[in-house]
Parts: sequence; structure tokens; C-alpha cells
Amino acid sequence: MGKYVGQSVPRKEGVDKVTGRSLYVDDIVLDGMIHGITVRSSVPRGKILGVRFDPGVPWDEFVIVTAKDIPGRNVVAMLIEDQPFLADDVIRHPDEPVLLLAHPDKHVLAEAREHVHIDVEPLPAVFAIEDALRADTVLFGDDNVFKRFDVSKGDVDAAFARDDVVIVEGTYETGAQEQMYIEPMGMIAVAAPGQGVTVWGSLQCPYYVHKALKPLFDLPAEQVRVVQTVTGGGFGGKEEYPSIIAGHAALLSWKAGGVPVKLIYDRAEDLAATTKRHPSRTRHRTAVTRDGELVAMDVDFALDGGAYATLSAVVLSRGTIHACGPYRCPNARVVARAVATNHPPHGAFRGFGAPQSIFGLERHMDKIARTLGIAPEELRRRNLLATGDTTATSQVIEEAIDLGAMLDDALSQAGWAEKKAAFAAHNADPANTVKKGMGLATFFHGSGFTGSGEVYLASVVGIEAGPGGRCTVLAASTEIGQGTNTIFSQIAADALRLPYELVEVAQPDTARVPDSGPTVASRTTMVVGRLVQDAAESLIHTLRDAGLLGADYSAEQFAAAVDAYRERFGTLRVYSKYKQPPGIVWDDKHYRGAAYAAYGWAAYIAEVEVDTLTYAARVTDFVAVQDIGTLINPLLAAGQVEGGVAQAIGWAVYEGVDWRDGHMANNQMTNYIIPTAADVPPIRVYFHSVPFKYGPSGAKGVGELPMDGPAPAILNAIEDAIGVSLNRAPALPEDIMEAMLAASSQSEAHHG
Repeated sequence: MGKYVGQSVPRKEGVDKVTGRSLYVDDIVLDGMIHGITVRSSVPRGKILGVRFDPGVPWDEFVIVTAKDIPGRNVVAMLIEDQPFLADDVIRHPDEPVLLLAHPDKHVLAEAREHVHIDVEPLPAVFAIEDALRADTVLFGDDNVFKRFDVSKGDVDAAFARDDVVIVEGTYETGAQEQMYIEPMGMIAVAAPGQGVTVWGSLQCPYYVHKALKPLFDLPAEQVRVVQTVTGGGFGGKEEYPSIIAGHAALLSWKAGGVPVKLIYDRAEDLAATTKRHPSRTRHRTAVTRDGELVAMDVDFALDGGAYATLSAVVLSRGTIHACGPYRCPNARVVARAVATNHPPHGAFRGFGAPQSIFGLERHMDKIARTLGIAPEELRRRNLLATGDTTATSQVIEEAIDLGAMLDDALSQAGWAEKKAAFAAHNADPANTVKKGMGLATFFHGSGFTGSGEVYLASVVGIEAGPGGRCTVLAASTEIGQGTNTIFSQIAADALRLPYELVEVAQPDTARVPDSGPTVASRTTMVVGRLVQDAAESLIHTLRDAGLLGADYSAEQFAAAVDAYRERFGTLRVYSKYKQPPGIVWDDKHYRGAAYAAYGWAAYIAEVEVDTLTYAARVTDFVAVQDIGTLINPLLAAGQVEGGVAQAIGWAVYEGVDWRDGHMANNQMTNYIIPTAADVPPIRVYFHSVPFKYGPSGAKGVGELPMDGPAPAILNAIEDAIGVSLNRAPALPEDIMEAMLAASSQSEAHHG
């Protein structure tokens, strides 16, 4: 380990953010700029008959854009090209963009929008996963299925036919969840025929937006430029949706003759219209021996994709691969489908699919433990994967892992045995109306894109050395609050053997930085960070090959070498391109093989209190133990874990989306409840660091993992506290009340 890797150095952008020097997109003002707004549908499904504009409004003062004004193709380029930038014929969800308005005075836009009326002939709508699967009303294809994956290992049916197994079944559901990034969606665009398109905005993936804008305007790549501004959080919500708002702002500017257009959502519109975590339904049927050995898993996993496919295939893929968890099981079958409904499209959100399938699995593991009379921690311990075992996709685990040791550490840190006994005694006293419980989850998360995904991306990173030896990392990976700029600078500084202060990271701008892939999937540190390290080492070799730098050198000698090189040859810039680690063989057709080069591993324990008078559940303590390889920046790594756990607490017990005919009715922060500092317990974070030799200095990914395990651990703890099973997240007070009253009624009927 070097001088900076492994140290909690100050964040690169920290001073600018705390002093207010950082400019977010809504802080930027361009000369002559006007403002845009979106006119949306209000019904979940229907045929557009026409658009009416109320008289009395000076419409000639407005820029008005409809689908007919689009110069190229009216489709958002993503995985499946099914979503229009502006609806032209049919409405598929109740917040679908139909028309755009722009005006120099942003304060008149909201009122003007109320005077635009979209006439629609309603059509039957679908909102539930099971209704979509029945396909009585077809929204997509001939069966409403956007994507299907099948995983098969061993002989599941033969395993269930054995006479020495116990069969345990269960169904588990999760709801939608809003990313609730600090800064809502926003873009500024300048676009005109002959001049091309430039957009600045709050986004995660500049080249996704770049890909979407090219066909929209029928322009070559060099005439489209995307620049990321300082971005206030993303969590997946700013992965693909910014393509739409960028397109809208650019269409308004194009129609206005190149006038800059700013389009910023307020929180209510952001909540109602943008993507959320996919709701899910998971059915488990498990064969297990009476002493707790897993024999077969049969899993039916389904996601609500919403009105358009967006990234549902990617989310479904991740959920499918993680559905059987970090457990040895010789026979496994997973059938996974993402279906179309008339909700607004669902999209990426931290963990993207794995939290949903892991929720079902980890609740089900507790049900198996209760059925067999085995302690939940012991059931897991008997089945944990170890080095040399195979996953459900038949990947041989070659990493040196000891998830059992992580579980033991978590149990010890949480005081599991002592507290479980104390809580049982406490709960047995009827006078204690606040019940206490503990729950756990063991899980894993693959780092990077699945299978051959990273090869397909072919990510590239550059490093440029400038005057005085200052070096700039060139990558499309974005800083969205998670620490990209700091991590890349630490990796580069150590590889270059330069002071941290002499390394900076370029603002992501498609006119300057190469495509290093999207800022998603826990790939930034492990995959792109390794490319930063490789590029830095290549830069040193370039100087040495030119005879300008020795084996040992100071920062001053490096600067002199760079200046000499630049004087002799011009620009000093080197690039590195992704190379697949050996042994990663993936069969995409059969969904079998090495899904990921490396996994993060974890054991989490939640402690809860449930007030049986108010039916509110509160997390009172949390222990998170994980292996994410080498810690590049311990403080940032711990912060990622704490943040993921806090978001998962919200998903588990606070954040309920109130759907009304496909529209989010509680689209305000006053009634979509997220946990505050008062609702988050001490989150005690521990690391078991086993270096991954193909990551930078041995690092793996951390961003997604902490979202995966807390929700089932919390609901396991709630059941431990009240003795009643809840198999849907979030478990809101009304859900807990309903479950407890139903259990009480059943008990009375049984004893009556």
C-alpha cells in the first residue's frame, strides 16, 4: 500500500462544497437564457385525441414543442427503444411528457401549463405484477414481459421428490422507493441546426445522455457534447432519466433558435415523474434436510418495470443472479421476469435488483429456520459459500473468503446471544408494550457489470501531465457525492509517486474525457480505478522510455521530466483500456458461469423496537460487517456503508409510495417519509479486508452492497420482537397493526 491509498485524505471537492463555491446546474446562468417546463398526461393509459390551448394566454410569447418538432427519432436510446421523448399517439403512464413550454420568465410557466389540455380516450390500465403476468390487457409484446432470465443448476425437480427433505414455501414483496437525491433533476441546453447540441446538467452517466441525444437530433457524435455539473446525489436515479430532461431542454433550445434553455424539476415533479426502485414479488420453494442443509431452491422473481423498459433488464439480471444468495445449494432454479405496467417507468436504484431478491431470500431463510427449529444464524452458517464452492450460476468461488468469520464477528459485535435472551424475557412481560427483537442477513454483491458486460463497455481512462508536473485524470466516471474524485486522485498519486495535491480529476465532459463507462454497479473504484492506476503507470513508462525519468525520482524531477517531454513532443497524455481478468467465462444465453470477477461479502444485524400501541418500528442499533477488499479511503468506505444502511432503513419501515391509478399521490417530502438523523441508529461498521488482486491496490466495490441486507434483517428483527411475520417492505405502522390484529384474531379463533 502506498502513501495515500488506505488513508482518509480530505475530499477533493470538500472545500468548494462547504464554502458554496460549487455551482450546481440551477446556479448557472447563461446570457439570454429562458426557462422550460413539461406538460404531462394525467391518465395512466389512453389514446391522444388532441391538445387544446386556453384562449387569453399570449401563446406567441412561448416556445412550444411537440413530438412533431423533433428533428430526428422520437425514441430514448437505451436497451430497448420503446420510450418516446414526447408522447405522440398513446399515453402509457399518468406522468408522461407530451408537450414542452419555454418562456423568459420562469414564474409564468407553471400557470401556463394549467391552460394546456390533453384530450385522451382512456384505455384499460394495469398496475399489479400478477395482472401484468396474466396479460388479460397487453401493454408490451404479447405477454407484457420486458425481459426474462432463467437460471438452472442441478436437478431441482428430482431434489424436491426426495423423501428426506422438508419443503418450505413463501412469498415476499417489496415496494417502490424514491432515490430522494439532494438536488432534483435539471439541465441547461444550447442547441441549433448547424451548431450541434451542448447540455450541462445533474447526471451520473455522460455517455448515456450522449447516446440518447445523437438519434434525437440526427447528429454525429462530434456535434453532441454532454458536461456534468456538480451533482447533488444520484443513487441510480440520475443514470438514464437525465437523457429525457436533456433531450427536452435541447428540443426547446433548438426550436428557439439556439437560445439557452434551463429546465429544472421541482421536488413534486421529480418525485412523480422520474424512475424509482422496481417493486418486486418473489416466490420461494425450498427443499432442505431436517438438519438444515439446503438441497434445492426454486425461485420465481418478478419486477414491475413500469410503462417502459428503461433499465429493467439490467435490474432483473442483478436480482436473478443474487436470488439464491451466498449459499451452497446443489440444485437451483430461478425464473425471473420484468413486466410492463402503467406506472411511470422504474429504473436503477442502489443495489438494482439485488435488494429485492435478497429481501425475499433472507426472509425465507428465517422461515426455514423456524420450520426446522434451528437458530437463524446456525442455518446460515451450515450453508455459507466457501472458497471452491459454486454459486447458483455455477461460478466457482476462487476468492479467499470467510463469510462465517464475518458472521461470527457481527454476532459478537451485536451482543446477539445475550441480547436475544434479554429481549425474550422483556417481551414475555405483558406490561412491556415496546417489544424488542434482533434479526440478521448474510449476503453478497457482485462488483462491476455482469459477465461479459465490462468487455462490451471497453472502458478507457486517460491521464494527462501538464506544466509543473500537475496530472489530470480523464474519465467519464462522475462525482455524485460518493468520492470518485478523491479515490481516483489517491490511486493516481500513489501510482505516480506524487503528492495528492498534484493530481486532479477533469470535469466529465464528452468533448474531453474518454468513455470510461457509467457510474453504476459498484464498478467505479474496482474497474475504473484500476484503469486509473494502469494509466498512471503507463505515463511513468512513457517518461522513462524517453530517457527523462529514472527509477527513483522526486516530484520536482517528475515535473522537470514532464516539461522536457512536452517541449520535445507536445502533449503528454496516455490511456488505458479495460482488460478482463482471467477465468471470467460467462454464457449469456444460459445465464451460467462467472457472473462477476469479484464479490463483496457481508453479515448485517439489526436491533429493533416495536411499539405495540402505535405499531411503529424503530431500528435502535445496527452492525455491518463486510469484505470489500482493500480500503482506498476508510472514511469514505464507512460513509458508503452508513449511507446504504440509512437508505435501506427507509425502504424497510418508512418509505411507502402511495400509488393512485399509477400516479404517486404522496409526491411531497411532507408525506413521503424518509428517515432523518433522529430515525437512524448508531451504525457500527467493520471491515474484513481481503485484497482482490485485479482491483486497484486490491480494492473491490462498495456502493451497492450496503443496500442489500438491512431491510430483511430489520423485518427479521420485527418478527423476532412481535412474533408475527411480515413479508412485505416497507413495514409501515398500518401494516404492522394489520398483521398483529390478524394474528390475534386467528389465535382467538383457534383457542375459541
